[in-house]
Amino acid sequence: MSQNTEIDPVYAEEIGHGNSIAAWSCVLIMTVGFIVGGIAFANLAWSIVWVGCGIVVLGLVVGAILKAAGFGVGGARSGASH
Repeated sequence: MSQNTEIDPVYAEEIGHGNSIAAWSCVLIMTVGFIVGGIAFANLAWSIVWVGCGIVVLGLVVGAILKAAGFGVGGARSGASH
């Protein structure tokens, strides 16, 4: 089996991994939501399960807002030089 290290010729640059303030904030908030929802689900606390779902949606919204504000990959405020 050979190891192919070429970049896909369709893309002009290497595909990133989403290392940005927007991505990490989104993932962190969503992880908290999943933990809250999972613990509540195990304890059959259905109202708290929905709170966990709301936290996950909040994480998506925060990530989108931060990306729009320039904190996404290649954004003006991301601090990375891409």
